[in-house]
Amino acid sequence: MDEKERIIIPDESGEEHLFDVLFTFDVDHTEKSYLVAVPAEQDEEEEVEVFAFRFEETDGDPDDLTLYQIETDEEWKMVEEMLATFTEEEQE
Repeated sequence: MDEKERIIIPDESGEEHLFDVLFTFDVDHTEKSYLVAVPAEQDEEEEVEVFAFRFEETDGDPDDLTLYQIETDEEWKMVEEMLATFTEEEQE
């Protein structure tokens, strides 16, 4: 099994949370990048909460990301389509 990429994301109060990155993708026509992740620590019985962000690498460093909330319906639709494709591929 491949080791998952993990990132730490602070919440509004500054508390840090560990996430497993499911996948990232770039949109050529907008030149924007997106990241989809799930909490690293979760109860297997519960429904998995998925988080998505637009991101930019800071100073070209792939380990230093700035995350932005997704705000437009168009962006959410893109992320949902990519998540559906990812889920289908994982089930196969």
